[in-house]
Amino acid sequence: MPSIDVQAAGSLRRRAIGAGAWNLLSLLASQGMRLGGNLVMARLLVPEMFGIMVIATTVSVLLHLLSDVGLRQNIVQSPRGDDPTFLNTAWTVQIIRGFSLFGMTLLLALAAWLAQLAQLWPADSTYADPQLPLVLAVTGLSAIIYGLQSTKLDIAVRALQQKRVVLVDLASQLVGLVVMLVLGYFTRSIWSLVIAGLAGALTGTLLGHLAMPGPANRLQWDQTALAELVHFGRWILLSSMVGVLAMYGDRMWFGGSMTAAQLGVYSIAVLILGSIQTGLLKVVGSVALPAFSEATRDGDPERLKKLYLRFRLLVDLAMLFACGGFLTASPLLIGWMYDERYAGAGTMLAILSLSFFTLRYTLAHQVWIALGHTKYQAMDNIIRLVTLWAGLPLLLALGGTQWAIWGVALHSFPTLVLIVYVNCKLGMFSLKRELIVLPALGVGALCGVLLTDFFNWL
Repeated sequence: MPSIDVQAAGSLRRRAIGAGAWNLLSLLASQGMRLGGNLVMARLLVPEMFGIMVIATTVSVLLHLLSDVGLRQNIVQSPRGDDPTFLNTAWTVQIIRGFSLFGMTLLLALAAWLAQLAQLWPADSTYADPQLPLVLAVTGLSAIIYGLQSTKLDIAVRALQQKRVVLVDLASQLVGLVVMLVLGYFTRSIWSLVIAGLAGALTGTLLGHLAMPGPANRLQWDQTALAELVHFGRWILLSSMVGVLAMYGDRMWFGGSMTAAQLGVYSIAVLILGSIQTGLLKVVGSVALPAFSEATRDGDPERLKKLYLRFRLLVDLAMLFACGGFLTASPLLIGWMYDERYAGAGTMLAILSLSFFTLRYTLAHQVWIALGHTKYQAMDNIIRLVTLWAGLPLLLALGGTQWAIWGVALHSFPTLVLIVYVNCKLGMFSLKRELIVLPALGVGALCGVLLTDFFNWL
């Protein structure tokens, strides 16, 4: 069967710049909608509702990443990524996975309900909230919806043709935002958050099939395509399984040690931090990975190294500046945006912002994936998992949640040893280059101090 022609006109540099521009636009618009919606909903709903949604969303993401075999990364990286047979097989696997995830979500919702009947959780903990089981079950429907998402989006990302991908993403978020605000205003209920998530997911899936160019997906099962998906995805699966436990382990532990209101305040700090993290991951996944993969397929290691260093310079300066700025200005930022019920999120956000220092090395993961070295990403996530899950119980016992938040902020620092080792092995590490960008951290911190002093003076 002939391959799908998705190659865009122009050089890789031009296409990467264009894709980056569209993703930057998407990032600004997306986070603007997300933050604006959260500010409004924080005034319509009580903090306890956000605490329950933290658990429901965490469970959904946990299940999604615990079964992630890297279908999108495989389509972007593989020489067969434009083969209809390969794409249809990946789509079939994706659908099966979606229905399986929904079934597992229902089982977890049932387990949560039975645990509440048996009074296994402290009465004031988030896990003991009577709304949690049903919220979990309904939220799980998103797995089926995302499972039906078209691979047309993936092949557009592969070719760095991302204008329509960005527009589809923004349209789905806009629909979710409108649904959330309307239902939130009239019901003041947690279900405004749940239904908005489902509405956004459904919009994105429908537009992916209807608004993107290319042949429609159909159910197909090709053994050679499946073998490649399994071979590539085995390390991605391991990486995702341990990575998600490291990424969301804090919320799992805090769900049993914080009240729903406390967890709701914590979720505000995580939301702001996560908006930047999600934006970075989206850009590097949608721009850096396709660019690195194309350079790898062309067999030009020097070109790959130059691309990596150019991307790193931009990401390092942005992340280090953000790290310093949030470290000193977070209480001011939270005070601007939220009422006194959420004031504690300022200190939490300042501590958690230290994670930006290591977040910038996410770009190295994309090089490893492009080169097929997915095992290194799995090792990185294993280190994160061990440090977080060993550290949090100890810190909670010694100093409570305040100490534990420091553990969340710093648990990824031991991965720097692996990153330096692998990048040296690949010829992509320079100590001089690592040191020369560090002043951006101090500049960001100074700007945060000056901004805080200025507004306190006013």
